[in-house]
Amino acid sequence: MTLVTIPPDYDERVYAGWLGKCIGVRFGAPLEGWTYDEIRCNIGEIDGYLNEAPGKVFKPDDDTALPMILIRALEDHRAAGYGLSPQQIADAWLNYLGDQHGTLWWGGYGVSTEHTAYLNLASGIPAPRSGSIAQNGAALAEQIGGQIFSDIWGLVVPGNPALAADLAARASSVSHDGNGIYGGRFIAALVSAAFQEADPLKLIATGLALIPAASEYARVVRAVLDFHARHPDDWHACMAFLQANFGYDRYPGVVHIIPNAGVVAMALAYSRGDFTRAIQIANMAGWDTDCNVGNVGAIMGVAVGLDRIEWRWREPLNDLLIAASIIGTRNLLTIPQCADLFCALGRALAGETAARRPRYHFRYRGSTCNFQAQSTGGRVIELRQSFAVSEDGTLQASVRKLNKKGELYLFTRTYYRPTELSGNYYGAAFTPLIFPGQTVTAEVYIPSDAPPTLQASLCVFDDNAQQRLQSVGQTLKPGEWHTLTWQIPRLDGVCLSQVGVVVRNVGADWDVGALHLKSLDWWGTPDYRLDFTRERSEGNAISQWTKLRGYWRLEGDGRYHGSGPGLCESYTGDIVWEDYYLEAQVTPVIGDYHNLNVRVQGALRSYAGGLGPEGTLALYRKDGPDYTLVASVPFPWRHGTAVRLRLTAQGDRLTLEARSDDQQATLTWHDPAPYLHGQVGLSTWYGSHTAYEGVRVSPLFFETDI
Repeated sequence: MTLVTIPPDYDERVYAGWLGKCIGVRFGAPLEGWTYDEIRCNIGEIDGYLNEAPGKVFKPDDDTALPMILIRALEDHRAAGYGLSPQQIADAWLNYLGDQHGTLWWGGYGVSTEHTAYLNLASGIPAPRSGSIAQNGAALAEQIGGQIFSDIWGLVVPGNPALAADLAARASSVSHDGNGIYGGRFIAALVSAAFQEADPLKLIATGLALIPAASEYARVVRAVLDFHARHPDDWHACMAFLQANFGYDRYPGVVHIIPNAGVVAMALAYSRGDFTRAIQIANMAGWDTDCNVGNVGAIMGVAVGLDRIEWRWREPLNDLLIAASIIGTRNLLTIPQCADLFCALGRALAGETAARRPRYHFRYRGSTCNFQAQSTGGRVIELRQSFAVSEDGTLQASVRKLNKKGELYLFTRTYYRPTELSGNYYGAAFTPLIFPGQTVTAEVYIPSDAPPTLQASLCVFDDNAQQRLQSVGQTLKPGEWHTLTWQIPRLDGVCLSQVGVVVRNVGADWDVGALHLKSLDWWGTPDYRLDFTRERSEGNAISQWTKLRGYWRLEGDGRYHGSGPGLCESYTGDIVWEDYYLEAQVTPVIGDYHNLNVRVQGALRSYAGGLGPEGTLALYRKDGPDYTLVASVPFPWRHGTAVRLRLTAQGDRLTLEARSDDQQATLTWHDPAPYLHGQVGLSTWYGSHTAYEGVRVSPLFFETDI
């Protein structure tokens, strides 16, 4: 049965909706927790972004960070389709959230709704009981989180608000109940309906029809509509009405959903269909501003489309979104990449197949994918998206007076340090998006009137050494497209924080011209070694690494140490990596479990291999919260004595090799239901303490004696 028909402009409307969400969150974040009166008296009318941290990258926010985890439930359980269950969504919580750090507000059990739900799930309480009133009480279950994370379900189910509401209800039920679930249904329904209807009042009516008429949520929305009907031109009077009749003083908990639901309805009703007016009203109303403005921005973004989102809201974002899961490569995203994921999943739900797109493309109108431009011996006068030379779109860097030996550098970031963020309350940690050994490709074009003396190279930037590395220059022929390809050589101790294209002029001045970049992508198995002496403490772990749990730190011996109760794990690399070697020198300090990890797909799915109890070499498989021992052999290791370990992932076969000064052993196991891709990691379990000296990741064709 066909439940959803994908509209012709689906991709662009999804992009507009998620762009609106990100704009709203950023616009509202500086005023979170302020009241209407505080804003009116201390700031007044708000017409643009309030800059809290000049020169910094906008921080992660739970309003966008958790949705980018929840949506992975659809990706991980595609076979479930529209039948995705609350427990499958809960599994995404457990798989991609750090243990009580990152992504969410960890305000304490019985205080933070999401923290409470997470601990319920982690202790074995299933969803939806994990978020139910019966388990947690009405006050906790009806906080704001039920609606603020629900826009995404409307984006993947266009034009079917009832189905979007059902998916949102299942997702909201993991942590919420009652009015908390009704809020999720309401927001998702409005986003879905906005693909077919732009009138905010009609959208609100659609959402009301999908929640219980006798609920408090429906009561506040109807009250706003009734007030608007009597006073259609005075939102300030409506806000006074909300404060008097539905204010924070009337509802328990830290941030109850009902007052904020009233603000969302008010901003939409009084917007007159204008995106800017809608988000301004939602922001100046106060209370949970980033949440409310984010919801309003998503709904209005889909409803009005890109043409009616003013460029001044888009330009400061530069298409960048920072998230905060334990998968470090998913914490540095572009808004087009998010839209591509939503569209691919929406099409899959509808029974369609989405075409694969490169990591960076410029098909969405106005998209810039977090690219920047620099030049020496010339000046970049504009960087913008263009359709002048390709119907698929390009990023056009217009340049003036690029003289002999001058360079134009067009790049995007592949790693950030937490100190570069405007704040990091939600604990983002990053893994580089690109690594040595991988192959980079880009499509570039220069106009026919450009000089024939331009050469282009692909390049990366090592943030550890503050040095740019690049391929041999390729001469560009004016008026022609060129595909640049470069396999980054093996490099040790690097942290690649940029990737891009550099164009060098080796002849006469280039007075006026433009470089067009159509796409940038990379693939392949990495080939590198990390020297921990070059890394630094960053957030919950160290540079280039994230963690699930445990105390992970650098010590004066130049090694990476991990310890703590439970399964303590730290990860790096990309979740799409397939076959590779992982090697490290491991020193067991105390305890019985000292491992390497491969094919890590999150906290619930991975392999581990290393030094086990009673003098063994052991292999484990994780499918859920705990590991299962799958194979072991005797290997009498000793505390304080270093062992060289190599864990090989090749198809369905895992091979673990160990060597110390006086012995060696090998262990092989075939998995009948293998994980075929994933990150690498280090783990120390159940009170153990392990020291790691360097890590090597390499392709299988690279033979080495451990």
